Amino acid sequence: MGHAYKIHKQDGVYFLTLTIVDWVDLFTRSSYKEIITNSLNYCVEEKGMEIYAYVLMTNHLHIIAAAKNNNLSDIIRDFKRYTSQKIIEQISSNRESRRNWLLPIFRSAASKHKRNTCYQIWTHDNHAEEVYSPAFTKSKINYIHKNPVKAGMVGRPEEYLFSSARDYAGDQGPVKILKIELQLL
Repeated sequence: MGHAYKIHKQDGVYFLTLTIVDWVDLFTRSSYKEIITNSLNYCVEEKGMEIYAYVLMTNHLHIIAAAKNNNLSDIIRDFKRYTSQKIIEQISSNRESRRNWLLPIFRSAASKHKRNTCYQIWTHDNHAEEVYSPAFTKSKINYIHKNPVKAGMVGRPEEYLFSSARDYAGDQGPVKILKIELQLL
């Protein structure tokens, strides 16, 4: 993990990329997406996370976030741990057609790191970039919102349900965010 892409200031605002191991397209099932959105909302309501923009793609999550209690690293660590446990439970107990493919991948990833137990879903890196200027903020929000368009999933950013682009377009998405006035940036 590179030194440059860590959360160095716990009171800072960061652009984070949380990635599924081996870039596995995990978030193709609504139940897994729901685990992520519910967990993000829990982090907002109970842990003091502030989310300014996000997009949940099939194999990664982009998010611009901060923590009211100056503990962003702890929140992200707990989020990844909890969502991993819940997703493994879903894969194991539900009728997941990819179970025999997914579980060995996540088991193999876990075997490469001492701090893992049975399965690893998220990579250890969060590719954290501190948000340091209005121009950088605007460029990252635009990047986040255009991700589903670039991937060919939708024609316009606000059409994608699992993105804050809906909120910025005047609708409401599944995750509670704090909108930044983009015209002021």
